[in-house]
Amino acid sequence: MRIIEVSSPSAYDRGLQYGRAAADLVGASIAYYAAAFESQLGRTWTEIQALSAPWERLIASDFPELYEEMRGIAAGAGTTVREVVVLNCRGEIVYDAAAYRKASRPDEDSTDGCTSFALTGEATSDAHVYAGQNWDWRHAVRDTVVVLKIVQPPKPTVIIQTEAGQIGRHGASSNGFALNANGLGGRFDDTVGVPQTVIRRLVLDSTTISDALQVLIRTRAHIASNALLTDRSGFCIDLETTPGAHGWEYPVDGLLVHGNHYQAFVPPQLAAQHRPMSPNSLLRVPQARRGLKEAATTSDVPKAVRTAMSDHLGQPDSLCAHPDDRLGALSQWSTVLSSLVDLTTGDYRVAAGTPCEHDYELVPFNLYD
Repeated sequence: MRIIEVSSPSAYDRGLQYGRAAADLVGASIAYYAAAFESQLGRTWTEIQALSAPWERLIASDFPELYEEMRGIAAGAGTTVREVVVLNCRGEIVYDAAAYRKASRPDEDSTDGCTSFALTGEATSDAHVYAGQNWDWRHAVRDTVVVLKIVQPPKPTVIIQTEAGQIGRHGASSNGFALNANGLGGRFDDTVGVPQTVIRRLVLDSTTISDALQVLIRTRAHIASNALLTDRSGFCIDLETTPGAHGWEYPVDGLLVHGNHYQAFVPPQLAAQHRPMSPNSLLRVPQARRGLKEAATTSDVPKAVRTAMSDHLGQPDSLCAHPDDRLGALSQWSTVLSSLVDLTTGDYRVAAGTPCEHDYELVPFNLYD
């Protein structure tokens, strides 16, 4: 896991710094997805880049500053902006390409599997506010994961964990709130919507948590995704966002956990034949809730969280996910990173891989520095 800090009021300059610092990882990420698209979808890298054109036009037109950042990443990494766009739209592209191929379950290959949580109020023994998640994704990309600190005056400083070349995924803002996200799945329509990396970065760049909520409510995403927002005040809310309707829920006794299935509602477009896209999510969520309740009684909350998020019921498809030897190398999943941010103090902790094997370590900068 590489830790990178970039700083500039210029989006292009920030991207340039990022691209230079992660050039080898961006190249490795491109190589992986080129092989994965070819193997799983029968599409060449050239064909995949062509499929990304609608999103490139949308980002350049509607979010020019983020497009400039992508241009900078491409220049710094020695690649093309179209390839960086592909990395930032990989879920949307895979989802559509699989659907057009009439795959039975296109969402299985396109949706990030994660278990997110928030701990507030009576859920913690120290009265701090915590947020985090196990980020489950393709095992082969684990070495391309970066923790990125972006200093971007006059916008808030953000810390993000993502794949090299991407501009947003999960993280927290110096304005005191965190975003943790999970894929949901389900086919809606062919309208080109905003990619998740763009939405999540817009959320983290927001001035207040109410502004962040407006981004999630008003932006039409291309694919469904869950967003858990936690504020250092102790407020938190989970939003199940789709290209259509949204659902939401609040914590119970200070604890909120979300996985990869619809928990607040099932969208009407899916209701008649809905089945969870990730069956093990039905197992992971209650296991996480059970384990995280220990944070209310222990003197060491990070240790309790690590223990909870290391649960192996159902392994390899467990809360702490491990590669399944029954699958090919390109299709294996695992927990590629586990995160825990203390929104009260600004301490940001990550485990670089499965939490059962890697302790939570403080990143070398505080969220509020």
